[in-house]
Amino acid sequence: MSDAAESGSDSVAASGLSIYVDGSCQDNQNVTAETPAAWAYVVVEGDGGLGRGDGGILTEASGLVVTGEQAADFLGAEVGSNNTAELSALAHALRWLLINEGDSPATIHGDSEYALRIAQRIYRAKANRALAKRVQELWDEVASLRSLTGNHVRAHKGHRWNERADHLAFRCMQGEQPLPLEFWKPGKR
Repeated sequence: MSDAAESGSDSVAASGLSIYVDGSCQDNQNVTAETPAAWAYVVVEGDGGLGRGDGGILTEASGLVVTGEQAADFLGAEVGSNNTAELSALAHALRWLLINEGDSPATIHGDSEYALRIAQRIYRAKANRALAKRVQELWDEVASLRSLTGNHVRAHKGHRWNERADHLAFRCMQGEQPLPLEFWKPGKR
């Protein structure tokens, strides 16, 4: 992954996984291909899904939304926007699931109901259709290999791992390094 920062273990445990995804975009108005936007995901093992911060991080990653068609990591985003950042976060999380083989169930938690519903083919994309199609293809591929569900969580409501994904995406979009987990507190962008 170019423009991506990744840390943690690549092992997938036998129990179910929770993956928290988020995107961030500067200003998110009148967006263009040059508008800074970034994605992030946090893979957690042993999470109860209630936002209390149960479990431990297996890995976390973040990167910029790629809008250049010739770039190696191009997924189909036409512009840098919050929606393309959220969809890119899903795509990279799904790629992680494919690379880190296993058959343990996975739940992807996100604060963008739009992106989760696009991924699961509940909504149809009106823009950035190539990106939406790529996310749908990845979702289908992962779902053919393991139990996969999507879960909407409310943004900025103190949900620890969603807040961590938000921190990673926001910092990447700003061109800054994320705070190490031991120095980071939920709600700190």
